[in-house]
Amino acid sequence: MMMRRVAASLVPPWLEPLLSTQFFAACPLHPDAPRSESNMFCLDCGASASSFCFYCRSDRHSGHRVIQIRRSSYHDVVRVAEIQKVLDISGVQTYVINSARVLFLNERPQPRGTGRGGASGSAAAGPPSSSSPHTCEICARSLLDPFRFCSLGCKLAGIKRNGDATFVLHPGDEDASGVGESSSTAAAEESKGGRRGRWGGGSREGVGHDARAPARPPPPPNSRRRKGIPHRAPFAS
Repeated sequence: MMMRRVAASLVPPWLEPLLSTQFFAACPLHPDAPRSESNMFCLDCGASASSFCFYCRSDRHSGHRVIQIRRSSYHDVVRVAEIQKVLDISGVQTYVINSARVLFLNERPQPRGTGRGGASGSAAAGPPSSSSPHTCEICARSLLDPFRFCSLGCKLAGIKRNGDATFVLHPGDEDASGVGESSSTAAAEESKGGRRGRWGGGSREGVGHDARAPARPPPPPNSRRRKGIPHRAPFAS
């Protein structure tokens, strides 16, 4: 009972529904629409949340916190840029897929021993694979980097087992997880953009000023025929 209370204080109420939700089925409300796959999840609807499609988001979840689930090798993943804004993902192995950094929602089935899966598909529940010194603490999947867990699901199991990790973000955690850095980078770029905009405006104003310069009236025609200094008649002869 104590472990359950500790785990509840370390895990957002929407996480377990997220990990148990089935995604990528056709939306029953929009079966004929071109983007009808149910690949979105609302964090604000709590335990009653379920997957829904692009059109349901506009109709029923406007203004809510919504994340999009993606697929990699038939397994559900979420982009780090989205999930780290609402969840402490420290300790979970991330991967780069299609130029985006993602992490897996749940533990993936893996064959026992080595085989076609190589390093990523070895060591189901036995000793760690010799090809990688890093393994998931829960399912013993080989990891690429020195992380503790292979997925959000395994981190959840680790929290329930040991209580030595958390999913709950605290003030300043976003900076440590990379969100703050991205935000500060974006702010710096916006500031640079603002400076560029001001400089650009000055440049455009300068161009406009130059464009108005030829509009001054041309010199009188007789000034072109005048050469040298005119000679005057002597005062006395």
